Amino acid sequence: MPESATVRAPAAPGRLPRPPGTSKEGRRGPSPRVRLIAVGGAVVVAALCFLFLFVKGSFEFAIERRLTLLGAMVVAAFAQGVGTVVFQTATHNRLLTPSLMGFDAVYTLMQTLTVFLFGGTALAATDGLAKLVVQTALMVAFTTVLFRWLFSGPTGSLHVLLLAGVVLGVAFQSLSLFLQRMLAPADYDVLSARLFGRLGSVEATHLPFAFAVCAAAGLCLWRRRYRLDVLLLGRDAATGLGLNHRGELTGALIVVSLMVAMSTALAGPMTFFGFIAALLARQLAGTHRHAVVLPMAFLAGLFTLLVGQFTMEHIVYASGMLTTVIEFLGGAVFLAYLLKKGTL
Repeated sequence: MPESATVRAPAAPGRLPRPPGTSKEGRRGPSPRVRLIAVGGAVVVAALCFLFLFVKGSFEFAIERRLTLLGAMVVAAFAQGVGTVVFQTATHNRLLTPSLMGFDAVYTLMQTLTVFLFGGTALAATDGLAKLVVQTALMVAFTTVLFRWLFSGPTGSLHVLLLAGVVLGVAFQSLSLFLQRMLAPADYDVLSARLFGRLGSVEATHLPFAFAVCAAAGLCLWRRRYRLDVLLLGRDAATGLGLNHRGELTGALIVVSLMVAMSTALAGPMTFFGFIAALLARQLAGTHRHAVVLPMAFLAGLFTLLVGQFTMEHIVYASGMLTTVIEFLGGAVFLAYLLKKGTL
């Protein structure tokens, strides 16, 4: 044997050597921590560009408006992105979103009933923190009653819960459409403006409440991030590992309900935005661990909103159309993903 030849020790029995550039999760590329730092850096750069570039007129007025809009983006990205990831973990399906539980339909019905009973001026007259809290509480109460009703019986299951949510959502949407056909044209115009996502019209006084809800929900989910990893294994495996599957599932769904209900009451319905954020997070994270996927979903959602708003304001000059464009593109991505996967 030549002196320059080296002898490599054999790999440990039952363990194959990891190829160069492969992370512990079995994928080539940077580690999940490096990916989080990279996406976080991109978010910081996008936020600074959004805040300080192309300021026209009063700097103080522009910064105040942009900070409020940035706060609304933070709330929407956290509530929709993180909420969708947890919902997909609970349902074991990467195509489902919390909107299937009827949040959008309940919100639409509440707004429609307000206009139908009291007129279009009632929407603007009742705007305030109290209305936001009441709408959030009503939507959370609806889903909590639904969970307890369907999970309390011996035949209760997640599939029945999803089916009931879809059926009730369709029923609420049908009732809303029936009431909308009876409205005066002026009242209908006022209502239509409230039934789309509206990040630009979020009041700064509502953000502290939204931040508090997001912080409480985020802390709860972060403390249960390892339980969510076990929940991802399925009911039989989670029960075998000593996890109270039904209790953890119900708790996770209630937290998701709180987050998505608050986001919907604050900024309006955003059906496919959470799906986009969750899909990007799972692609970028490089791991299934919720300790990485959850913050990645928030960062990916926030980056999407920042880049989209910057593009719509300063390139396309249609700042009020961001949520409409996101919903259109999200629906197209959802359809493409569904056709590629071939099944729900």
